[in-house]
Amino acid sequence: MTIDQAADGYGPATLANLRREVVGRSREAELVVAALMAGRHLLLEGPPGTGKSTLLRAISQAADREMYFVEGNAELTPARLAGHFDPAQVMEAGYSESVWVDGPLVRALRDGRILYLEEINRVPEETLNLLVTVMSEGELTVPRLGRIEAAPGFRFVAAMNPFDAVGTARISGAIYDRVCRVAMGYQSAAEEVDIAGRSSQLPRDHIEKVVEVVRATRDHTEVRVGSSVRGAVDLLLLSEDLGTLRGLPATDFHVGLDSALAALSGRIRLNDSTNVTPEQVVTELWTAFLGPPPEDQDLDGERNGEERGKAPSRPAATPTPTTRS
Repeated sequence: MTIDQAADGYGPATLANLRREVVGRSREAELVVAALMAGRHLLLEGPPGTGKSTLLRAISQAADREMYFVEGNAELTPARLAGHFDPAQVMEAGYSESVWVDGPLVRALRDGRILYLEEINRVPEETLNLLVTVMSEGELTVPRLGRIEAAPGFRFVAAMNPFDAVGTARISGAIYDRVCRVAMGYQSAAEEVDIAGRSSQLPRDHIEKVVEVVRATRDHTEVRVGSSVRGAVDLLLLSEDLGTLRGLPATDFHVGLDSALAALSGRIRLNDSTNVTPEQVVTELWTAFLGPPPEDQDLDGERNGEERGKAPSRPAATPTPTTRS
């Protein structure tokens, strides 16, 4: 049996519905929908926060096709992916279909749904081996249970992050040979501003500066992996509520800086040889794009002069962000 190649609900109408939910990604959406229409399996590859899961969920909803989500990790055994015989019931009734518990792979096969496996390169090889025959023949053979055929509409879609090598492994050529690969990089600045703006009521010019800061983390010479647009979204949401707590506008320099430190310092990964901290990188970029702190405050948010017992000093010159050429 081969995977059913009918449209299964995917088509031009899917794209029309999708464009109301997803910012940009027209090319990628067309490729994914075309692959699903053709009955192909997919690998979405890109850095964190580039909308891989968001795009697929939106396509699934637009086509009214249910999706089964599986988080890939080292604990995803074949039994957790495919299913297992209930040990207690096996002791009483023996091995039979009535004591078999479907896993997400078998449910997706039986129901003709999308199986979405996130972080496929964190999954043990023995678990991935289950998928080779499934993708080639549209079936899975389980010892003592028998053959399970894929119902029309079954699709396998995997996602992986190519940057973070910790806990990941190379995907075998057998998997790559059975999928269509769609690369998803970071979106344009204008699209990221639109994405961030959907979660914030702050002025657009401020949102643009916040997005500039986030995008600059990806090119900083001391940074190995920068922040995704999720960092901009969290930064804006934090600054709105932090400003409320402090009785200050969300656009206040130090409200924004403290929000940036919380939202971005954990998202960026520094080069192993660097001597700077994430906080220093974030502070440098925030000052570069948002300007120096107010004249009566320093970077610690304290008033100069009367509170420190000395004359107010002139603000330091705005540093130029250190980025890769």
